[in-house]
Amino acid sequence: MTSTVATTLAPPFTRETAIQKVRAGENGWNSRNPEKVSLAYTVDSIWRNRSEFVTGRTEIVAFLTRKWAKELDYRLIKELWAFDGNRIAVRFAYECHDASGQWYRSYGNENWEFDENGLMKHRHASINDLAIKESERLYHWPLGTRPEDHPGLSDLGL
Repeated sequence: MTSTVATTLAPPFTRETAIQKVRAGENGWNSRNPEKVSLAYTVDSIWRNRSEFVTGRTEIVAFLTRKWAKELDYRLIKELWAFDGNRIAVRFAYECHDASGQWYRSYGNENWEFDENGLMKHRHASINDLAIKESERLYHWPLGTRPEDHPGLSDLGL
């Protein structure tokens, strides 16, 4: 997700632009490129991710670099839950495995708040991990952006 995408999807959000913003966020995270992803956030963005608190793009890059070094073959699906003005709530699930080969499906909710340019200034994430067998995986697309025809969370019963 580039800053151009962020600024073209600025508040106040409509249902259509909120859905586009969620998909742009999903696509960015599926790139697993911390520097690219950080551009969707304000320079002083504030995060709560599980029990970790992150402030600013430099810390976002460091956080995501650590995350994707541990969460291998990461694939994410996000879905709009609600929106109002400059805020969006999403639910998500991602699949990945650790260095030992144990697969996980992590479920969560995020609350987002954006500045007037469409950059995220606050991100609050609550996440739960479920160990799964490799045979239970539901996300099988090649690494990177989820194909347009791949089912979303609701379609998958998640």
